[in-house]
Formats: sequence, C-alpha cells, structure tokens
Amino acid sequence: MTGIGARWRVGALIVASVLLAGPSASHDGYIAKPLPADAPQEIVPNRVMTWNICNPCKGSGQNAGRAAEIATYAPQVIGLQEACVGDVERIRDHLQYLYGLVYHVEYGSVLQSWSRCGGAPWSPGGFGQAILSAAPMTDHVNVEYPDGGSEDRGFMAVTTLVDGRPVRVFNTHLAQRSQQPVRAKQTGVLAKAVARHDSTIVLGDFNAVPDAAELAGMWGLAADADPECGPSAAGTCEPTTDWRSKFDYIFLRGLAPLKRGVHLTPYSDHDLVQADLKWA
Repeated sequence: MTGIGARWRVGALIVASVLLAGPSASHDGYIAKPLPADAPQEIVPNRVMTWNICNPCKGSGQNAGRAAEIATYAPQVIGLQEACVGDVERIRDHLQYLYGLVYHVEYGSVLQSWSRCGGAPWSPGGFGQAILSAAPMTDHVNVEYPDGGSEDRGFMAVTTLVDGRPVRVFNTHLAQRSQQPVRAKQTGVLAKAVARHDSTIVLGDFNAVPDAAELAGMWGLAADADPECGPSAAGTCEPTTDWRSKFDYIFLRGLAPLKRGVHLTPYSDHDLVQADLKWA
C-alpha cells in the first residue's frame, strides 16, 4: 500500500470512529465522562432540578464535570444559582455535544462581576441565576430584590413545559445565611409573585432551614418536593449542603412529587436536588 493510501485508510477509520461515537465523543478537548448504566438516554419530561453550582469554586474541568452530573439525571428543567453566563454556556454546550441533550437557556443575572466571572474588563460576565429547559421558554422576567444583603440577589421566572403542560418556573437565590431579616423581605417579594399563578415550580437556594421564620410565606403557598419535609422542626428533611443543612428547595404549587433525590457532587458545596413530578 502506498503512503497516500495508508494515510487515507487511517483518516477514514478516524472519521468512522467519530461518527460511531456520536455526540459523546469529545468537545473542546473534553471526553464525555461515562454515565451510570441506568442514566436516561433522553431528557425526562417530568423531571426538574435545582443546583447552586458554587462560584467561585475553582478547578480544572468544572463545567464538563457539572454537565456530566446533570446528564446523569437529564431533567426537563434545571435551575442554576451562583451561575456565570460563560459557565452556563459551556455547561449547555457540553450537554449537547458530549451527551446529546439540547436545552434552551434564559439568564437571571443580578450583577456584572469580572472577579467572579471573568470576561473582558469592559464587558464582565453576568452572575446570578439561569434556567435551562428542554422546551422553549416564554414570558421571561428578571427581578432584583430591593435589598440583596451583602451581595445583589434576585429571582427569575419563565413559562415552559413540564410533563407536556405549561407551568411558571421560578429560580432564586436568597441572601446569605447570617442575614435572616433580609431574606424575610426577599421571600415576601417572591411569594407575592408566586401567588399570582395556580401552577408553579419554585427552584432555588433559600439559605434557610425549613423551620426558619422567613420561609413561612413560601410554605403557605407551596409544598416541597420532599413530602417528609415541612416547616415543622419535627419534619425529616434531607440536607442539601456540605455543612448538612437543607437550604435547597423545589417548591410545588399545582404539582406533586412522584420521587425525588439529593445527590452529593464534587463540583459544589451544594448537593444536586432533583424531583420527578405529576400534575395534581
């Protein structure tokens, strides 16, 4: 075989291997992390997730690892907190090109922070919340709380599909855990917006344990996806953070949980929380 023929055959074998590998070959130099054998092959239409992805949490391959964590559960809707626009863009791309999971995205940035998110000095990256949804999203709003505490905070909301039906989805991150009076004001603003809708999913990091007084307004409107967890101190609430407190919630109004899970992850100081839902 001539040198040209040999090179042609090698090239053809490489192309064929890439085609056979499909969307999970590689992206931006990252190889798709193998998923558990029971990981869904397609997006689960009634599954939602909330995850504070932790910023600044530094480390090589963070966004590829985060994409693998999300792909393990393949939810229909994902609410991310402490999210830089650039990180979300890379997570979204990894989900598509490494795992074949395609999402729309809307952002709820509350500040522009070069120190947190990088970017050009004259165009720092947006920081705040983001929602990824397998279905298109409409009626996007972004609200910054009048008092964010030590850092700007807010909520975002979109209308999208969960289990084939439209629902209003909120995503929020409340003030730091030492700032209870500020959080009380913030939940008042959020609860007023949630109350306008009969069917809602409220995702987020509330920085408050279930029996905290500032969550009373939310408990009056909705139940958590964990049916064992409620505002009573006697309730059994699975922790969702590295310091083993429950701060992360999937509040439901007009929907009910089928099953839910809290999953430890090396990519954040918050656990990944997901739930499969049914219409009530």
